[in-house]
Amino acid sequence: MSQTQPNNPLHGITLKKIVEELVEHYGWDALGDQINIRSFTHDPSVKSSLKFLRRTPWARTKVENLYIETFDRS
Repeated sequence: MSQTQPNNPLHGITLKKIVEELVEHYGWDALGDQINIRSFTHDPSVKSSLKFLRRTPWARTKVENLYIETFDRS
C-alpha cells in the first residue's frame, strides 16, 4: 500500500542516506559548522548521529532542511 507523495521532497529517502550524503558533500567539520550538534562535532559517526537525530525532532528537522537546500532536485 505505497502511495506517492509528490509534495514531500524527502519521500523514499532514509535518514541514514541523508546523513551520509551530507557528510560526503560537506564533511563532518563543515556539517558541524552548519548544524551545531555534538554528534557532528565531537567524535562524529553516522551511527551516533542517527541515534541522536531519531530522538531529537528539532535536530532532525534542521538536518532534513539542510539536505533539501543542498540537494534541491526539483
